[in-house]
Amino acid sequence: MYPLLDTIDTPADLRQLPRPQLPQLACELRDFLVDSVSKSGGHFASNLGSVELTIALHYVFNTPDDRLVWDVGHQTYPHKILTGRRQYMHSIRQQGGLAGFPKREESPYDSFGVGHSSTSIGAALGMAVAAKLQGIERNCVAIIGDGSMTAGQAFEALNNAGAMDTKLLVILNDNDMSISPNVGALNNYLAKLMSGRFYAAMREGSSKVLGIAPPLKEIASKVEEHVKGFFTPASLFEAFGFNYIGPVDGHNLDTLVDTLTNLRHLPGPQFLHIVTKKGQGYKLAENDPIKYHGVTKFDPVNGLSSNKPASKPQYTQVFGDWICDMAKRDPRLVAITPAMREGSGLVRFEQEHPDRYFDVAIAEQHAVTFAAGLACDGSKPVVAIYSTFLQRGYDQLIHDVAIQNLPVLFAIDRAGLVGADGPTHAGAFDLSYLRCIPNMTVMAPSDENECRQMLYTGFMLNSPAAVRYPRGTGPGAPIEQNMTAMPIGKGVLRRRGQRIAILAFGSMVSPALTAAEALNASVADMRFVKPLDTKLIRELASSHDLIVCVEENVVMGGAGSACLEALQSMNLNKPALLLGLPDSYVEHGDPAVLLANCGLNAAGIEHSIRQRLAELEQNS
Repeated sequence: MYPLLDTIDTPADLRQLPRPQLPQLACELRDFLVDSVSKSGGHFASNLGSVELTIALHYVFNTPDDRLVWDVGHQTYPHKILTGRRQYMHSIRQQGGLAGFPKREESPYDSFGVGHSSTSIGAALGMAVAAKLQGIERNCVAIIGDGSMTAGQAFEALNNAGAMDTKLLVILNDNDMSISPNVGALNNYLAKLMSGRFYAAMREGSSKVLGIAPPLKEIASKVEEHVKGFFTPASLFEAFGFNYIGPVDGHNLDTLVDTLTNLRHLPGPQFLHIVTKKGQGYKLAENDPIKYHGVTKFDPVNGLSSNKPASKPQYTQVFGDWICDMAKRDPRLVAITPAMREGSGLVRFEQEHPDRYFDVAIAEQHAVTFAAGLACDGSKPVVAIYSTFLQRGYDQLIHDVAIQNLPVLFAIDRAGLVGADGPTHAGAFDLSYLRCIPNMTVMAPSDENECRQMLYTGFMLNSPAAVRYPRGTGPGAPIEQNMTAMPIGKGVLRRRGQRIAILAFGSMVSPALTAAEALNASVADMRFVKPLDTKLIRELASSHDLIVCVEENVVMGGAGSACLEALQSMNLNKPALLLGLPDSYVEHGDPAVLLANCGLNAAGIEHSIRQRLAELEQNS
């Protein structure tokens, strides 16, 4: 099926092909992608769009000695296939299989591990400077999408790189998309591609006419400098000190190979602007790149099947329904997302309240400070953000929101393990990094209804609040349409038992209750990580022999640590057991299996408690 692709085990094999065979290789590689991803699931549309670019990069550059740094990594399946991992693509994003993103431990061709956006230029610049300091002749290439270019970190790196005499190539893969459609002034600027083509044609035609008249040509070049600023993005990047080339067709292999070959020998910072199409070569993905961004298994002929309504709503949907209901009640409510409209459940909200919906692009720091500014002058902002992405706005969370005690609600999705995306996207740290911030209220719902009521509770506060909830569905609790504020810092006792008291947080309440049945243990749904229900902790510590804290967050500095601090402050010396995520990064795989491996399913919780009881009895 793949006569050329089957001969490519490394980029060195690719570089042996005659150039006229590269288009055939691109067709085979695209067909392989469709077949492979349809069987395994994974990122799709973005990878179809990067086929020709990937071939050209490995054909021109001497990888892995030359460094390729991919931004985010959604588009690196062709790169993995051409760098010796073709036979393992069926395992991508599965436990023990290939990672969904570039990973240094996986291959010497993965120069930099990624998962979050806008890091490529800074990392490639660091590699270029390191090569220069060591006297090594090396090309360092950053491949970044136009969505990632909306983040400040990318421009910080451009600003630094342009001031250096360092050999660096930045390739802007412009497909007018990130996951959701791109927004903002920069995106509008880059979108003037037709004008750019007009400018290029005008320049080519005028040079032929004016070439015989040097004085007129000088005048024309001055006009060109001004026209260029209006018709192409060149002036923007040249202002940073880069030599700008483009835009060029990112699906034309001859153009790409010729251009990259020329750029390979140019000194100093270079900027190549290419134009590609997400989903290229697969019409269903071309027509709906958002739907085909990340896919489950599907029939390549018929595409993705219509999703059947889930028997239980996902937490993201619970949030999406709540924010629409709340917006009808309170005109002060505004919603903010950093380029995750679909993932955060804000599609319906945007449709119903377009004037109160703000997608700030991939700019988490700005999202938090923007919310602070809104809160200063009477709005009630809700920032819908993944746990792993809020890490990128941590200084703003402290400095701009919490110090000023502003009423901003953070709806934190994807808390805990997320499965196939792995450690770069796991929400493993938010309880630890949130609970140490003064003025913060931190809540963790154990079911869908608690999630709705906690969102309302946090929104009604006149101070910063966070509700963190996991990916996927909950236990299936009935959802009350009425919204009632919960007593702040109060948990509830879900089960009364003997000897063992389990203090469970959020998603761990359900498995804790199952484990408690076998142990005849008490279970408290703590609800609040900050402030803690110290009265309930005192009561349970006084009436039980062992306190067990369970959370889907790292143990270090997490909710269990908060409980130990509370016990110590009350001078209660009680045997305790802290269960949570380990002090290591949990790799990608099925979430249920990963939780079981961490001892955070019902059987694991029961086993750990029995083991701790045996230790206590042995030492007594």
